[in-house]
Amino acid sequence: MKPYRKLSVGSLAVLTILTFCVFELIADRDVWADSRREAALNPLPSAIPDRIVLTWRDNPVTSQAVTWRTDSTVKQAFAEIAPADPSPDFTKKAQRFQAKTTLMQTESGRAVYHSVNFENLHPNMLYAYRVGSSENWSEWFHFRTASDQPGPFSFIYFGDAQNNVLSLWSRAIRSAYSDAPKARFMIHAGDLVDHANRDREWGEWFQAGGWIHSMVPCIPIPGNHEYARDENGVYRLSHYWRPQFTLPEHGVEGLEETVYYIDYQGVRIIGLNSNERLEEQAVWLDKALQNNSIRWTVVTFHHPVFSSAKGRDNKRLRELWKPILDKYRVDIVLQGHDHTYARGRNLSLGVSVQDPKSGTVYVVSISGPKMYKLTPNRWMDRAAENTQLFQVISVTQDTLHYQAITVTGELYDAFDLIKQEGAANLLVERISSEEPERTFKSTSGKR
Repeated sequence: MKPYRKLSVGSLAVLTILTFCVFELIADRDVWADSRREAALNPLPSAIPDRIVLTWRDNPVTSQAVTWRTDSTVKQAFAEIAPADPSPDFTKKAQRFQAKTTLMQTESGRAVYHSVNFENLHPNMLYAYRVGSSENWSEWFHFRTASDQPGPFSFIYFGDAQNNVLSLWSRAIRSAYSDAPKARFMIHAGDLVDHANRDREWGEWFQAGGWIHSMVPCIPIPGNHEYARDENGVYRLSHYWRPQFTLPEHGVEGLEETVYYIDYQGVRIIGLNSNERLEEQAVWLDKALQNNSIRWTVVTFHHPVFSSAKGRDNKRLRELWKPILDKYRVDIVLQGHDHTYARGRNLSLGVSVQDPKSGTVYVVSISGPKMYKLTPNRWMDRAAENTQLFQVISVTQDTLHYQAITVTGELYDAFDLIKQEGAANLLVERISSEEPERTFKSTSGKR
C-alpha cells in the first residue's frame, strides 16, 4: 500500500480557498433562492394595482369603499364603477372617480395606497368596479349594496389569523367563501397578522384572501398584534392600518377607523378597540347602544370578556364593558385573542355562573394555526382546542342562526337565537350535547 502523501502548505491553502468558495457558492445559492421565495410571497408594489380590499366608510345601502396599493410611479389613480350587466357593454356606462392617495415608506420600499368611496349608489344593486390608472387597470369586480329594508343575509366571522397566514390561514378564508359564497361581509376580530408593521405579513394576508377581499367587504378591528412600539417606546397602531382600510371615522376621537359601527339590513355591527382607552370607549358604546333602534346587535372586539385560554383574563375590560352589554341585551359578542374556541352564555356573577335571563352569547374563536391550551370554565357550552374554524352567521327578522365550521368542512357548533318580545332571546342548541369536543388529546396536538 502506498503511503499517503503529505500536502504542502501551499496546497493546503489552495484547498482551503476552494472549500471556502464552494461554501460561498452554496450560501449564495440559498440566499438567491430565499430572495426568490421572498419576492414570490411578497412582491414589491408596481404600477399594477394589488391588495384590493372592500370596506365601508359610510352607509352600506348607498356607498362602498375600496382601497388598493401601487408603487410611487402612479401619480394619479382612479376607480370606475357601473351597474353590472350580463352584457360586456356595461363598461360604456362606467363613471370614473379620482382616488385619494397616501405615500408610505415601507420595508419593501415606497408604496402608495389609494382609496375611493363610491357614493350615491342604489340599494340592493349589483355593481361592477375596477381600480387603476390610465395605463394599468385591475380586472372588473362585483359587489352588491345592502337593501334599505331589513332582510335576511349571512356574514362570516374569523378569529385570529396571525401566523403562517398564507400557508395555513388561507384555507380558512377560502373554505369560508366556498361554504358561504353569498355572505355579505367578513368580520375579522383582530390579530390579522403577527407583526404590526411587517409588510411581508400584510402581503400574506392579502394574498391568502386574494380576489375574495375585492368582492366581499371586510369589517376588521385591531388586535394587540396590530400594535407595536415606535422608536420612542410608545405602543401605536400599525402604520398600515389606516392607509389600507377605509373605515368609519365616527368613533372615539383619536381612535378613528378602529372604533365604529355599521348598520346592515336590520343588524348593527359595533367594532371596538380593546387595546387602549377602554373607559372612553365605554362611554361611546353606551351611546351607540342607547341610540340603537335596530333589531339585532353584534359587537366585536379582540380581547374576550370571558377568557378561554389557560392563564388569561381581561378583568378591567369586563368591568367596564360588560355592564353596558348587559344593560342593552346585546345579542352576540364575537372575539379572538385566546387561540381556542369557546361559546357560552352571559355570566352575571363573577366568571362561573351563567345568567340565562340576559341572552347575550359570547364567542371566542381561532381561524389561524397558532393554538393555545383551553381552560374549561362553566361559562362555556361548547369548546375546542387545536382546531381552525370559521363561523357563518345568518340573520332573519326573528332568528340568528350560528354555525362554527372547521376548515375541512365539518359542522362543529350550531345554535339559533330567537327573538322573544319582552324577554331575553331563546337559545336553541343545534348540536347534540353528546357530540365530543375536540382537544389536544383527541387531535394530532401534543399539549
